Amino acid sequence: MSGPSTTGCVVADERRRPPAAVVFDALGSRYEAAFASSEAHRRSLRWLSERLPPGARVLDVGSGTGRPTAAALARQGHRVLGVDVSPVMVEIASGQVPEAEFECADIRTMPLEDGSFDAVCVYFSLLQMSRTEQAALVKRLARALRPGGLLALGTVPLDVENFDGVFMGQPVRVTSFAAQEVVAVVRAADLTVESQESVMFTPAHPDARPEPHLFVHARRPDGGTEATDGSRTE
Repeated sequence: MSGPSTTGCVVADERRRPPAAVVFDALGSRYEAAFASSEAHRRSLRWLSERLPPGARVLDVGSGTGRPTAAALARQGHRVLGVDVSPVMVEIASGQVPEAEFECADIRTMPLEDGSFDAVCVYFSLLQMSRTEQAALVKRLARALRPGGLLALGTVPLDVENFDGVFMGQPVRVTSFAAQEVVAVVRAADLTVESQESVMFTPAHPDARPEPHLFVHARRPDGGTEATDGSRTE
């Protein structure tokens, strides 16, 4: 694999930087520490790893510090490409998970070849996009999966649009869907939802409050697998 790239991430005019880059540059490794205890995230990764072929090619969207997602999958021998809009996060991830490749880019405009990945992970990386952008991106990511490929998506399932709040001391503008609409977005991308899990999680941060987390696991049909749909709520 080639080394990390920061092409397209250095913007002289701060006002032109994607909002997510500003927030996560500021948070850095504190974000990893705040969410490290998420057992639901680890269960989602186990769901994925139990179904991946050896040496699978995996795209980690919004890869952050590289932990736990890229680290866990690379440790299992999979070929992981992490993409994050924050150059600080890419630098941290490259140091922490040298077995994976990381690129600093905006996934909304990054070229993606159809059928080029065995799996795509999208953990909490849609929340600062518009609803139109989120739905369009999930469709693009679905096309990037090979037939039979897997999608693991995590989000905060709130029915909010352009909500101004504070996240770990950083001002953020959040947009999301209610849980049933998140699942509908995944299905609208022609993916089969195989399981979902809803939990409440409190980040390890002084200003944090309990927040709902939804994990959705889906597969791109390959023509030979009967559709299934299950759910579990805690």
